[in-house]
Amino acid sequence: MDGFDPATSFGADAAARYDDEPRGDEELVVRFLAELAGDQRALEFAIGTGRIALPLSRAGVDVDGIELSPDMVEVLRRDPVGVDLAVALGDMSRADAPGGPYGLVYLVFNTIGNLITQEDQVRCFANAARHLTEDGAFVIETGTGWDWIKDRDNYVDAERVDADAVTLDVCRYDRASQLLEENHVRITADGIRLSPIVQRIAAPSELDLMARLAGLRLTERYGWWDRRPFDRHCATHVSVYRRV
Repeated sequence: MDGFDPATSFGADAAARYDDEPRGDEELVVRFLAELAGDQRALEFAIGTGRIALPLSRAGVDVDGIELSPDMVEVLRRDPVGVDLAVALGDMSRADAPGGPYGLVYLVFNTIGNLITQEDQVRCFANAARHLTEDGAFVIETGTGWDWIKDRDNYVDAERVDADAVTLDVCRYDRASQLLEENHVRITADGIRLSPIVQRIAAPSELDLMARLAGLRLTERYGWWDRRPFDRHCATHVSVYRRV
């Protein structure tokens, strides 16, 4: 995507509206992660504005984070709980965490795809493994890609239609690079707002191989945070990796 910079895609404007539309899965996610963490510390890759880290911390889990965007961390700090969370600014595939080791490292909401080369995604797994305790777990939630691509390399979907606004999902997928170029285009009487993003779509089996390279193996995979079985109809998977 011409003009797209992953380092600046979550700047002040994106951070300011990131939590405007909650996904509604926060309670399920926190319950799942808290059970895995137990009494051990947790580390969130791409902690962002704290959508998961804040309620997880309130649930009694000590949470640290790594985040590339200082604007997202600024929003996190506005919450009384977020003030005290230790967050390292940097690339989650390379940065050192504020503490550790951790009994749980987690990466949610398709964010593994924000690393747009296979090399960086492999490095992300290695960085997670480096921060884990011997019995720790690395959890990834991301789309399978099957639902997004839908047998179409290019498409425009009406994502939302209101009386005073329309949001279009404009996508182009390159099967050679595995890059999905996407722009959420919101059209209102006041003007047009663009929200571009590029993601590298990795199949579950490719992620499993990345884990192997990092000395981890798949131990659990679900179709959602409620632990429903994973099958070919699932648009998302929640995968748990542990040391070999």
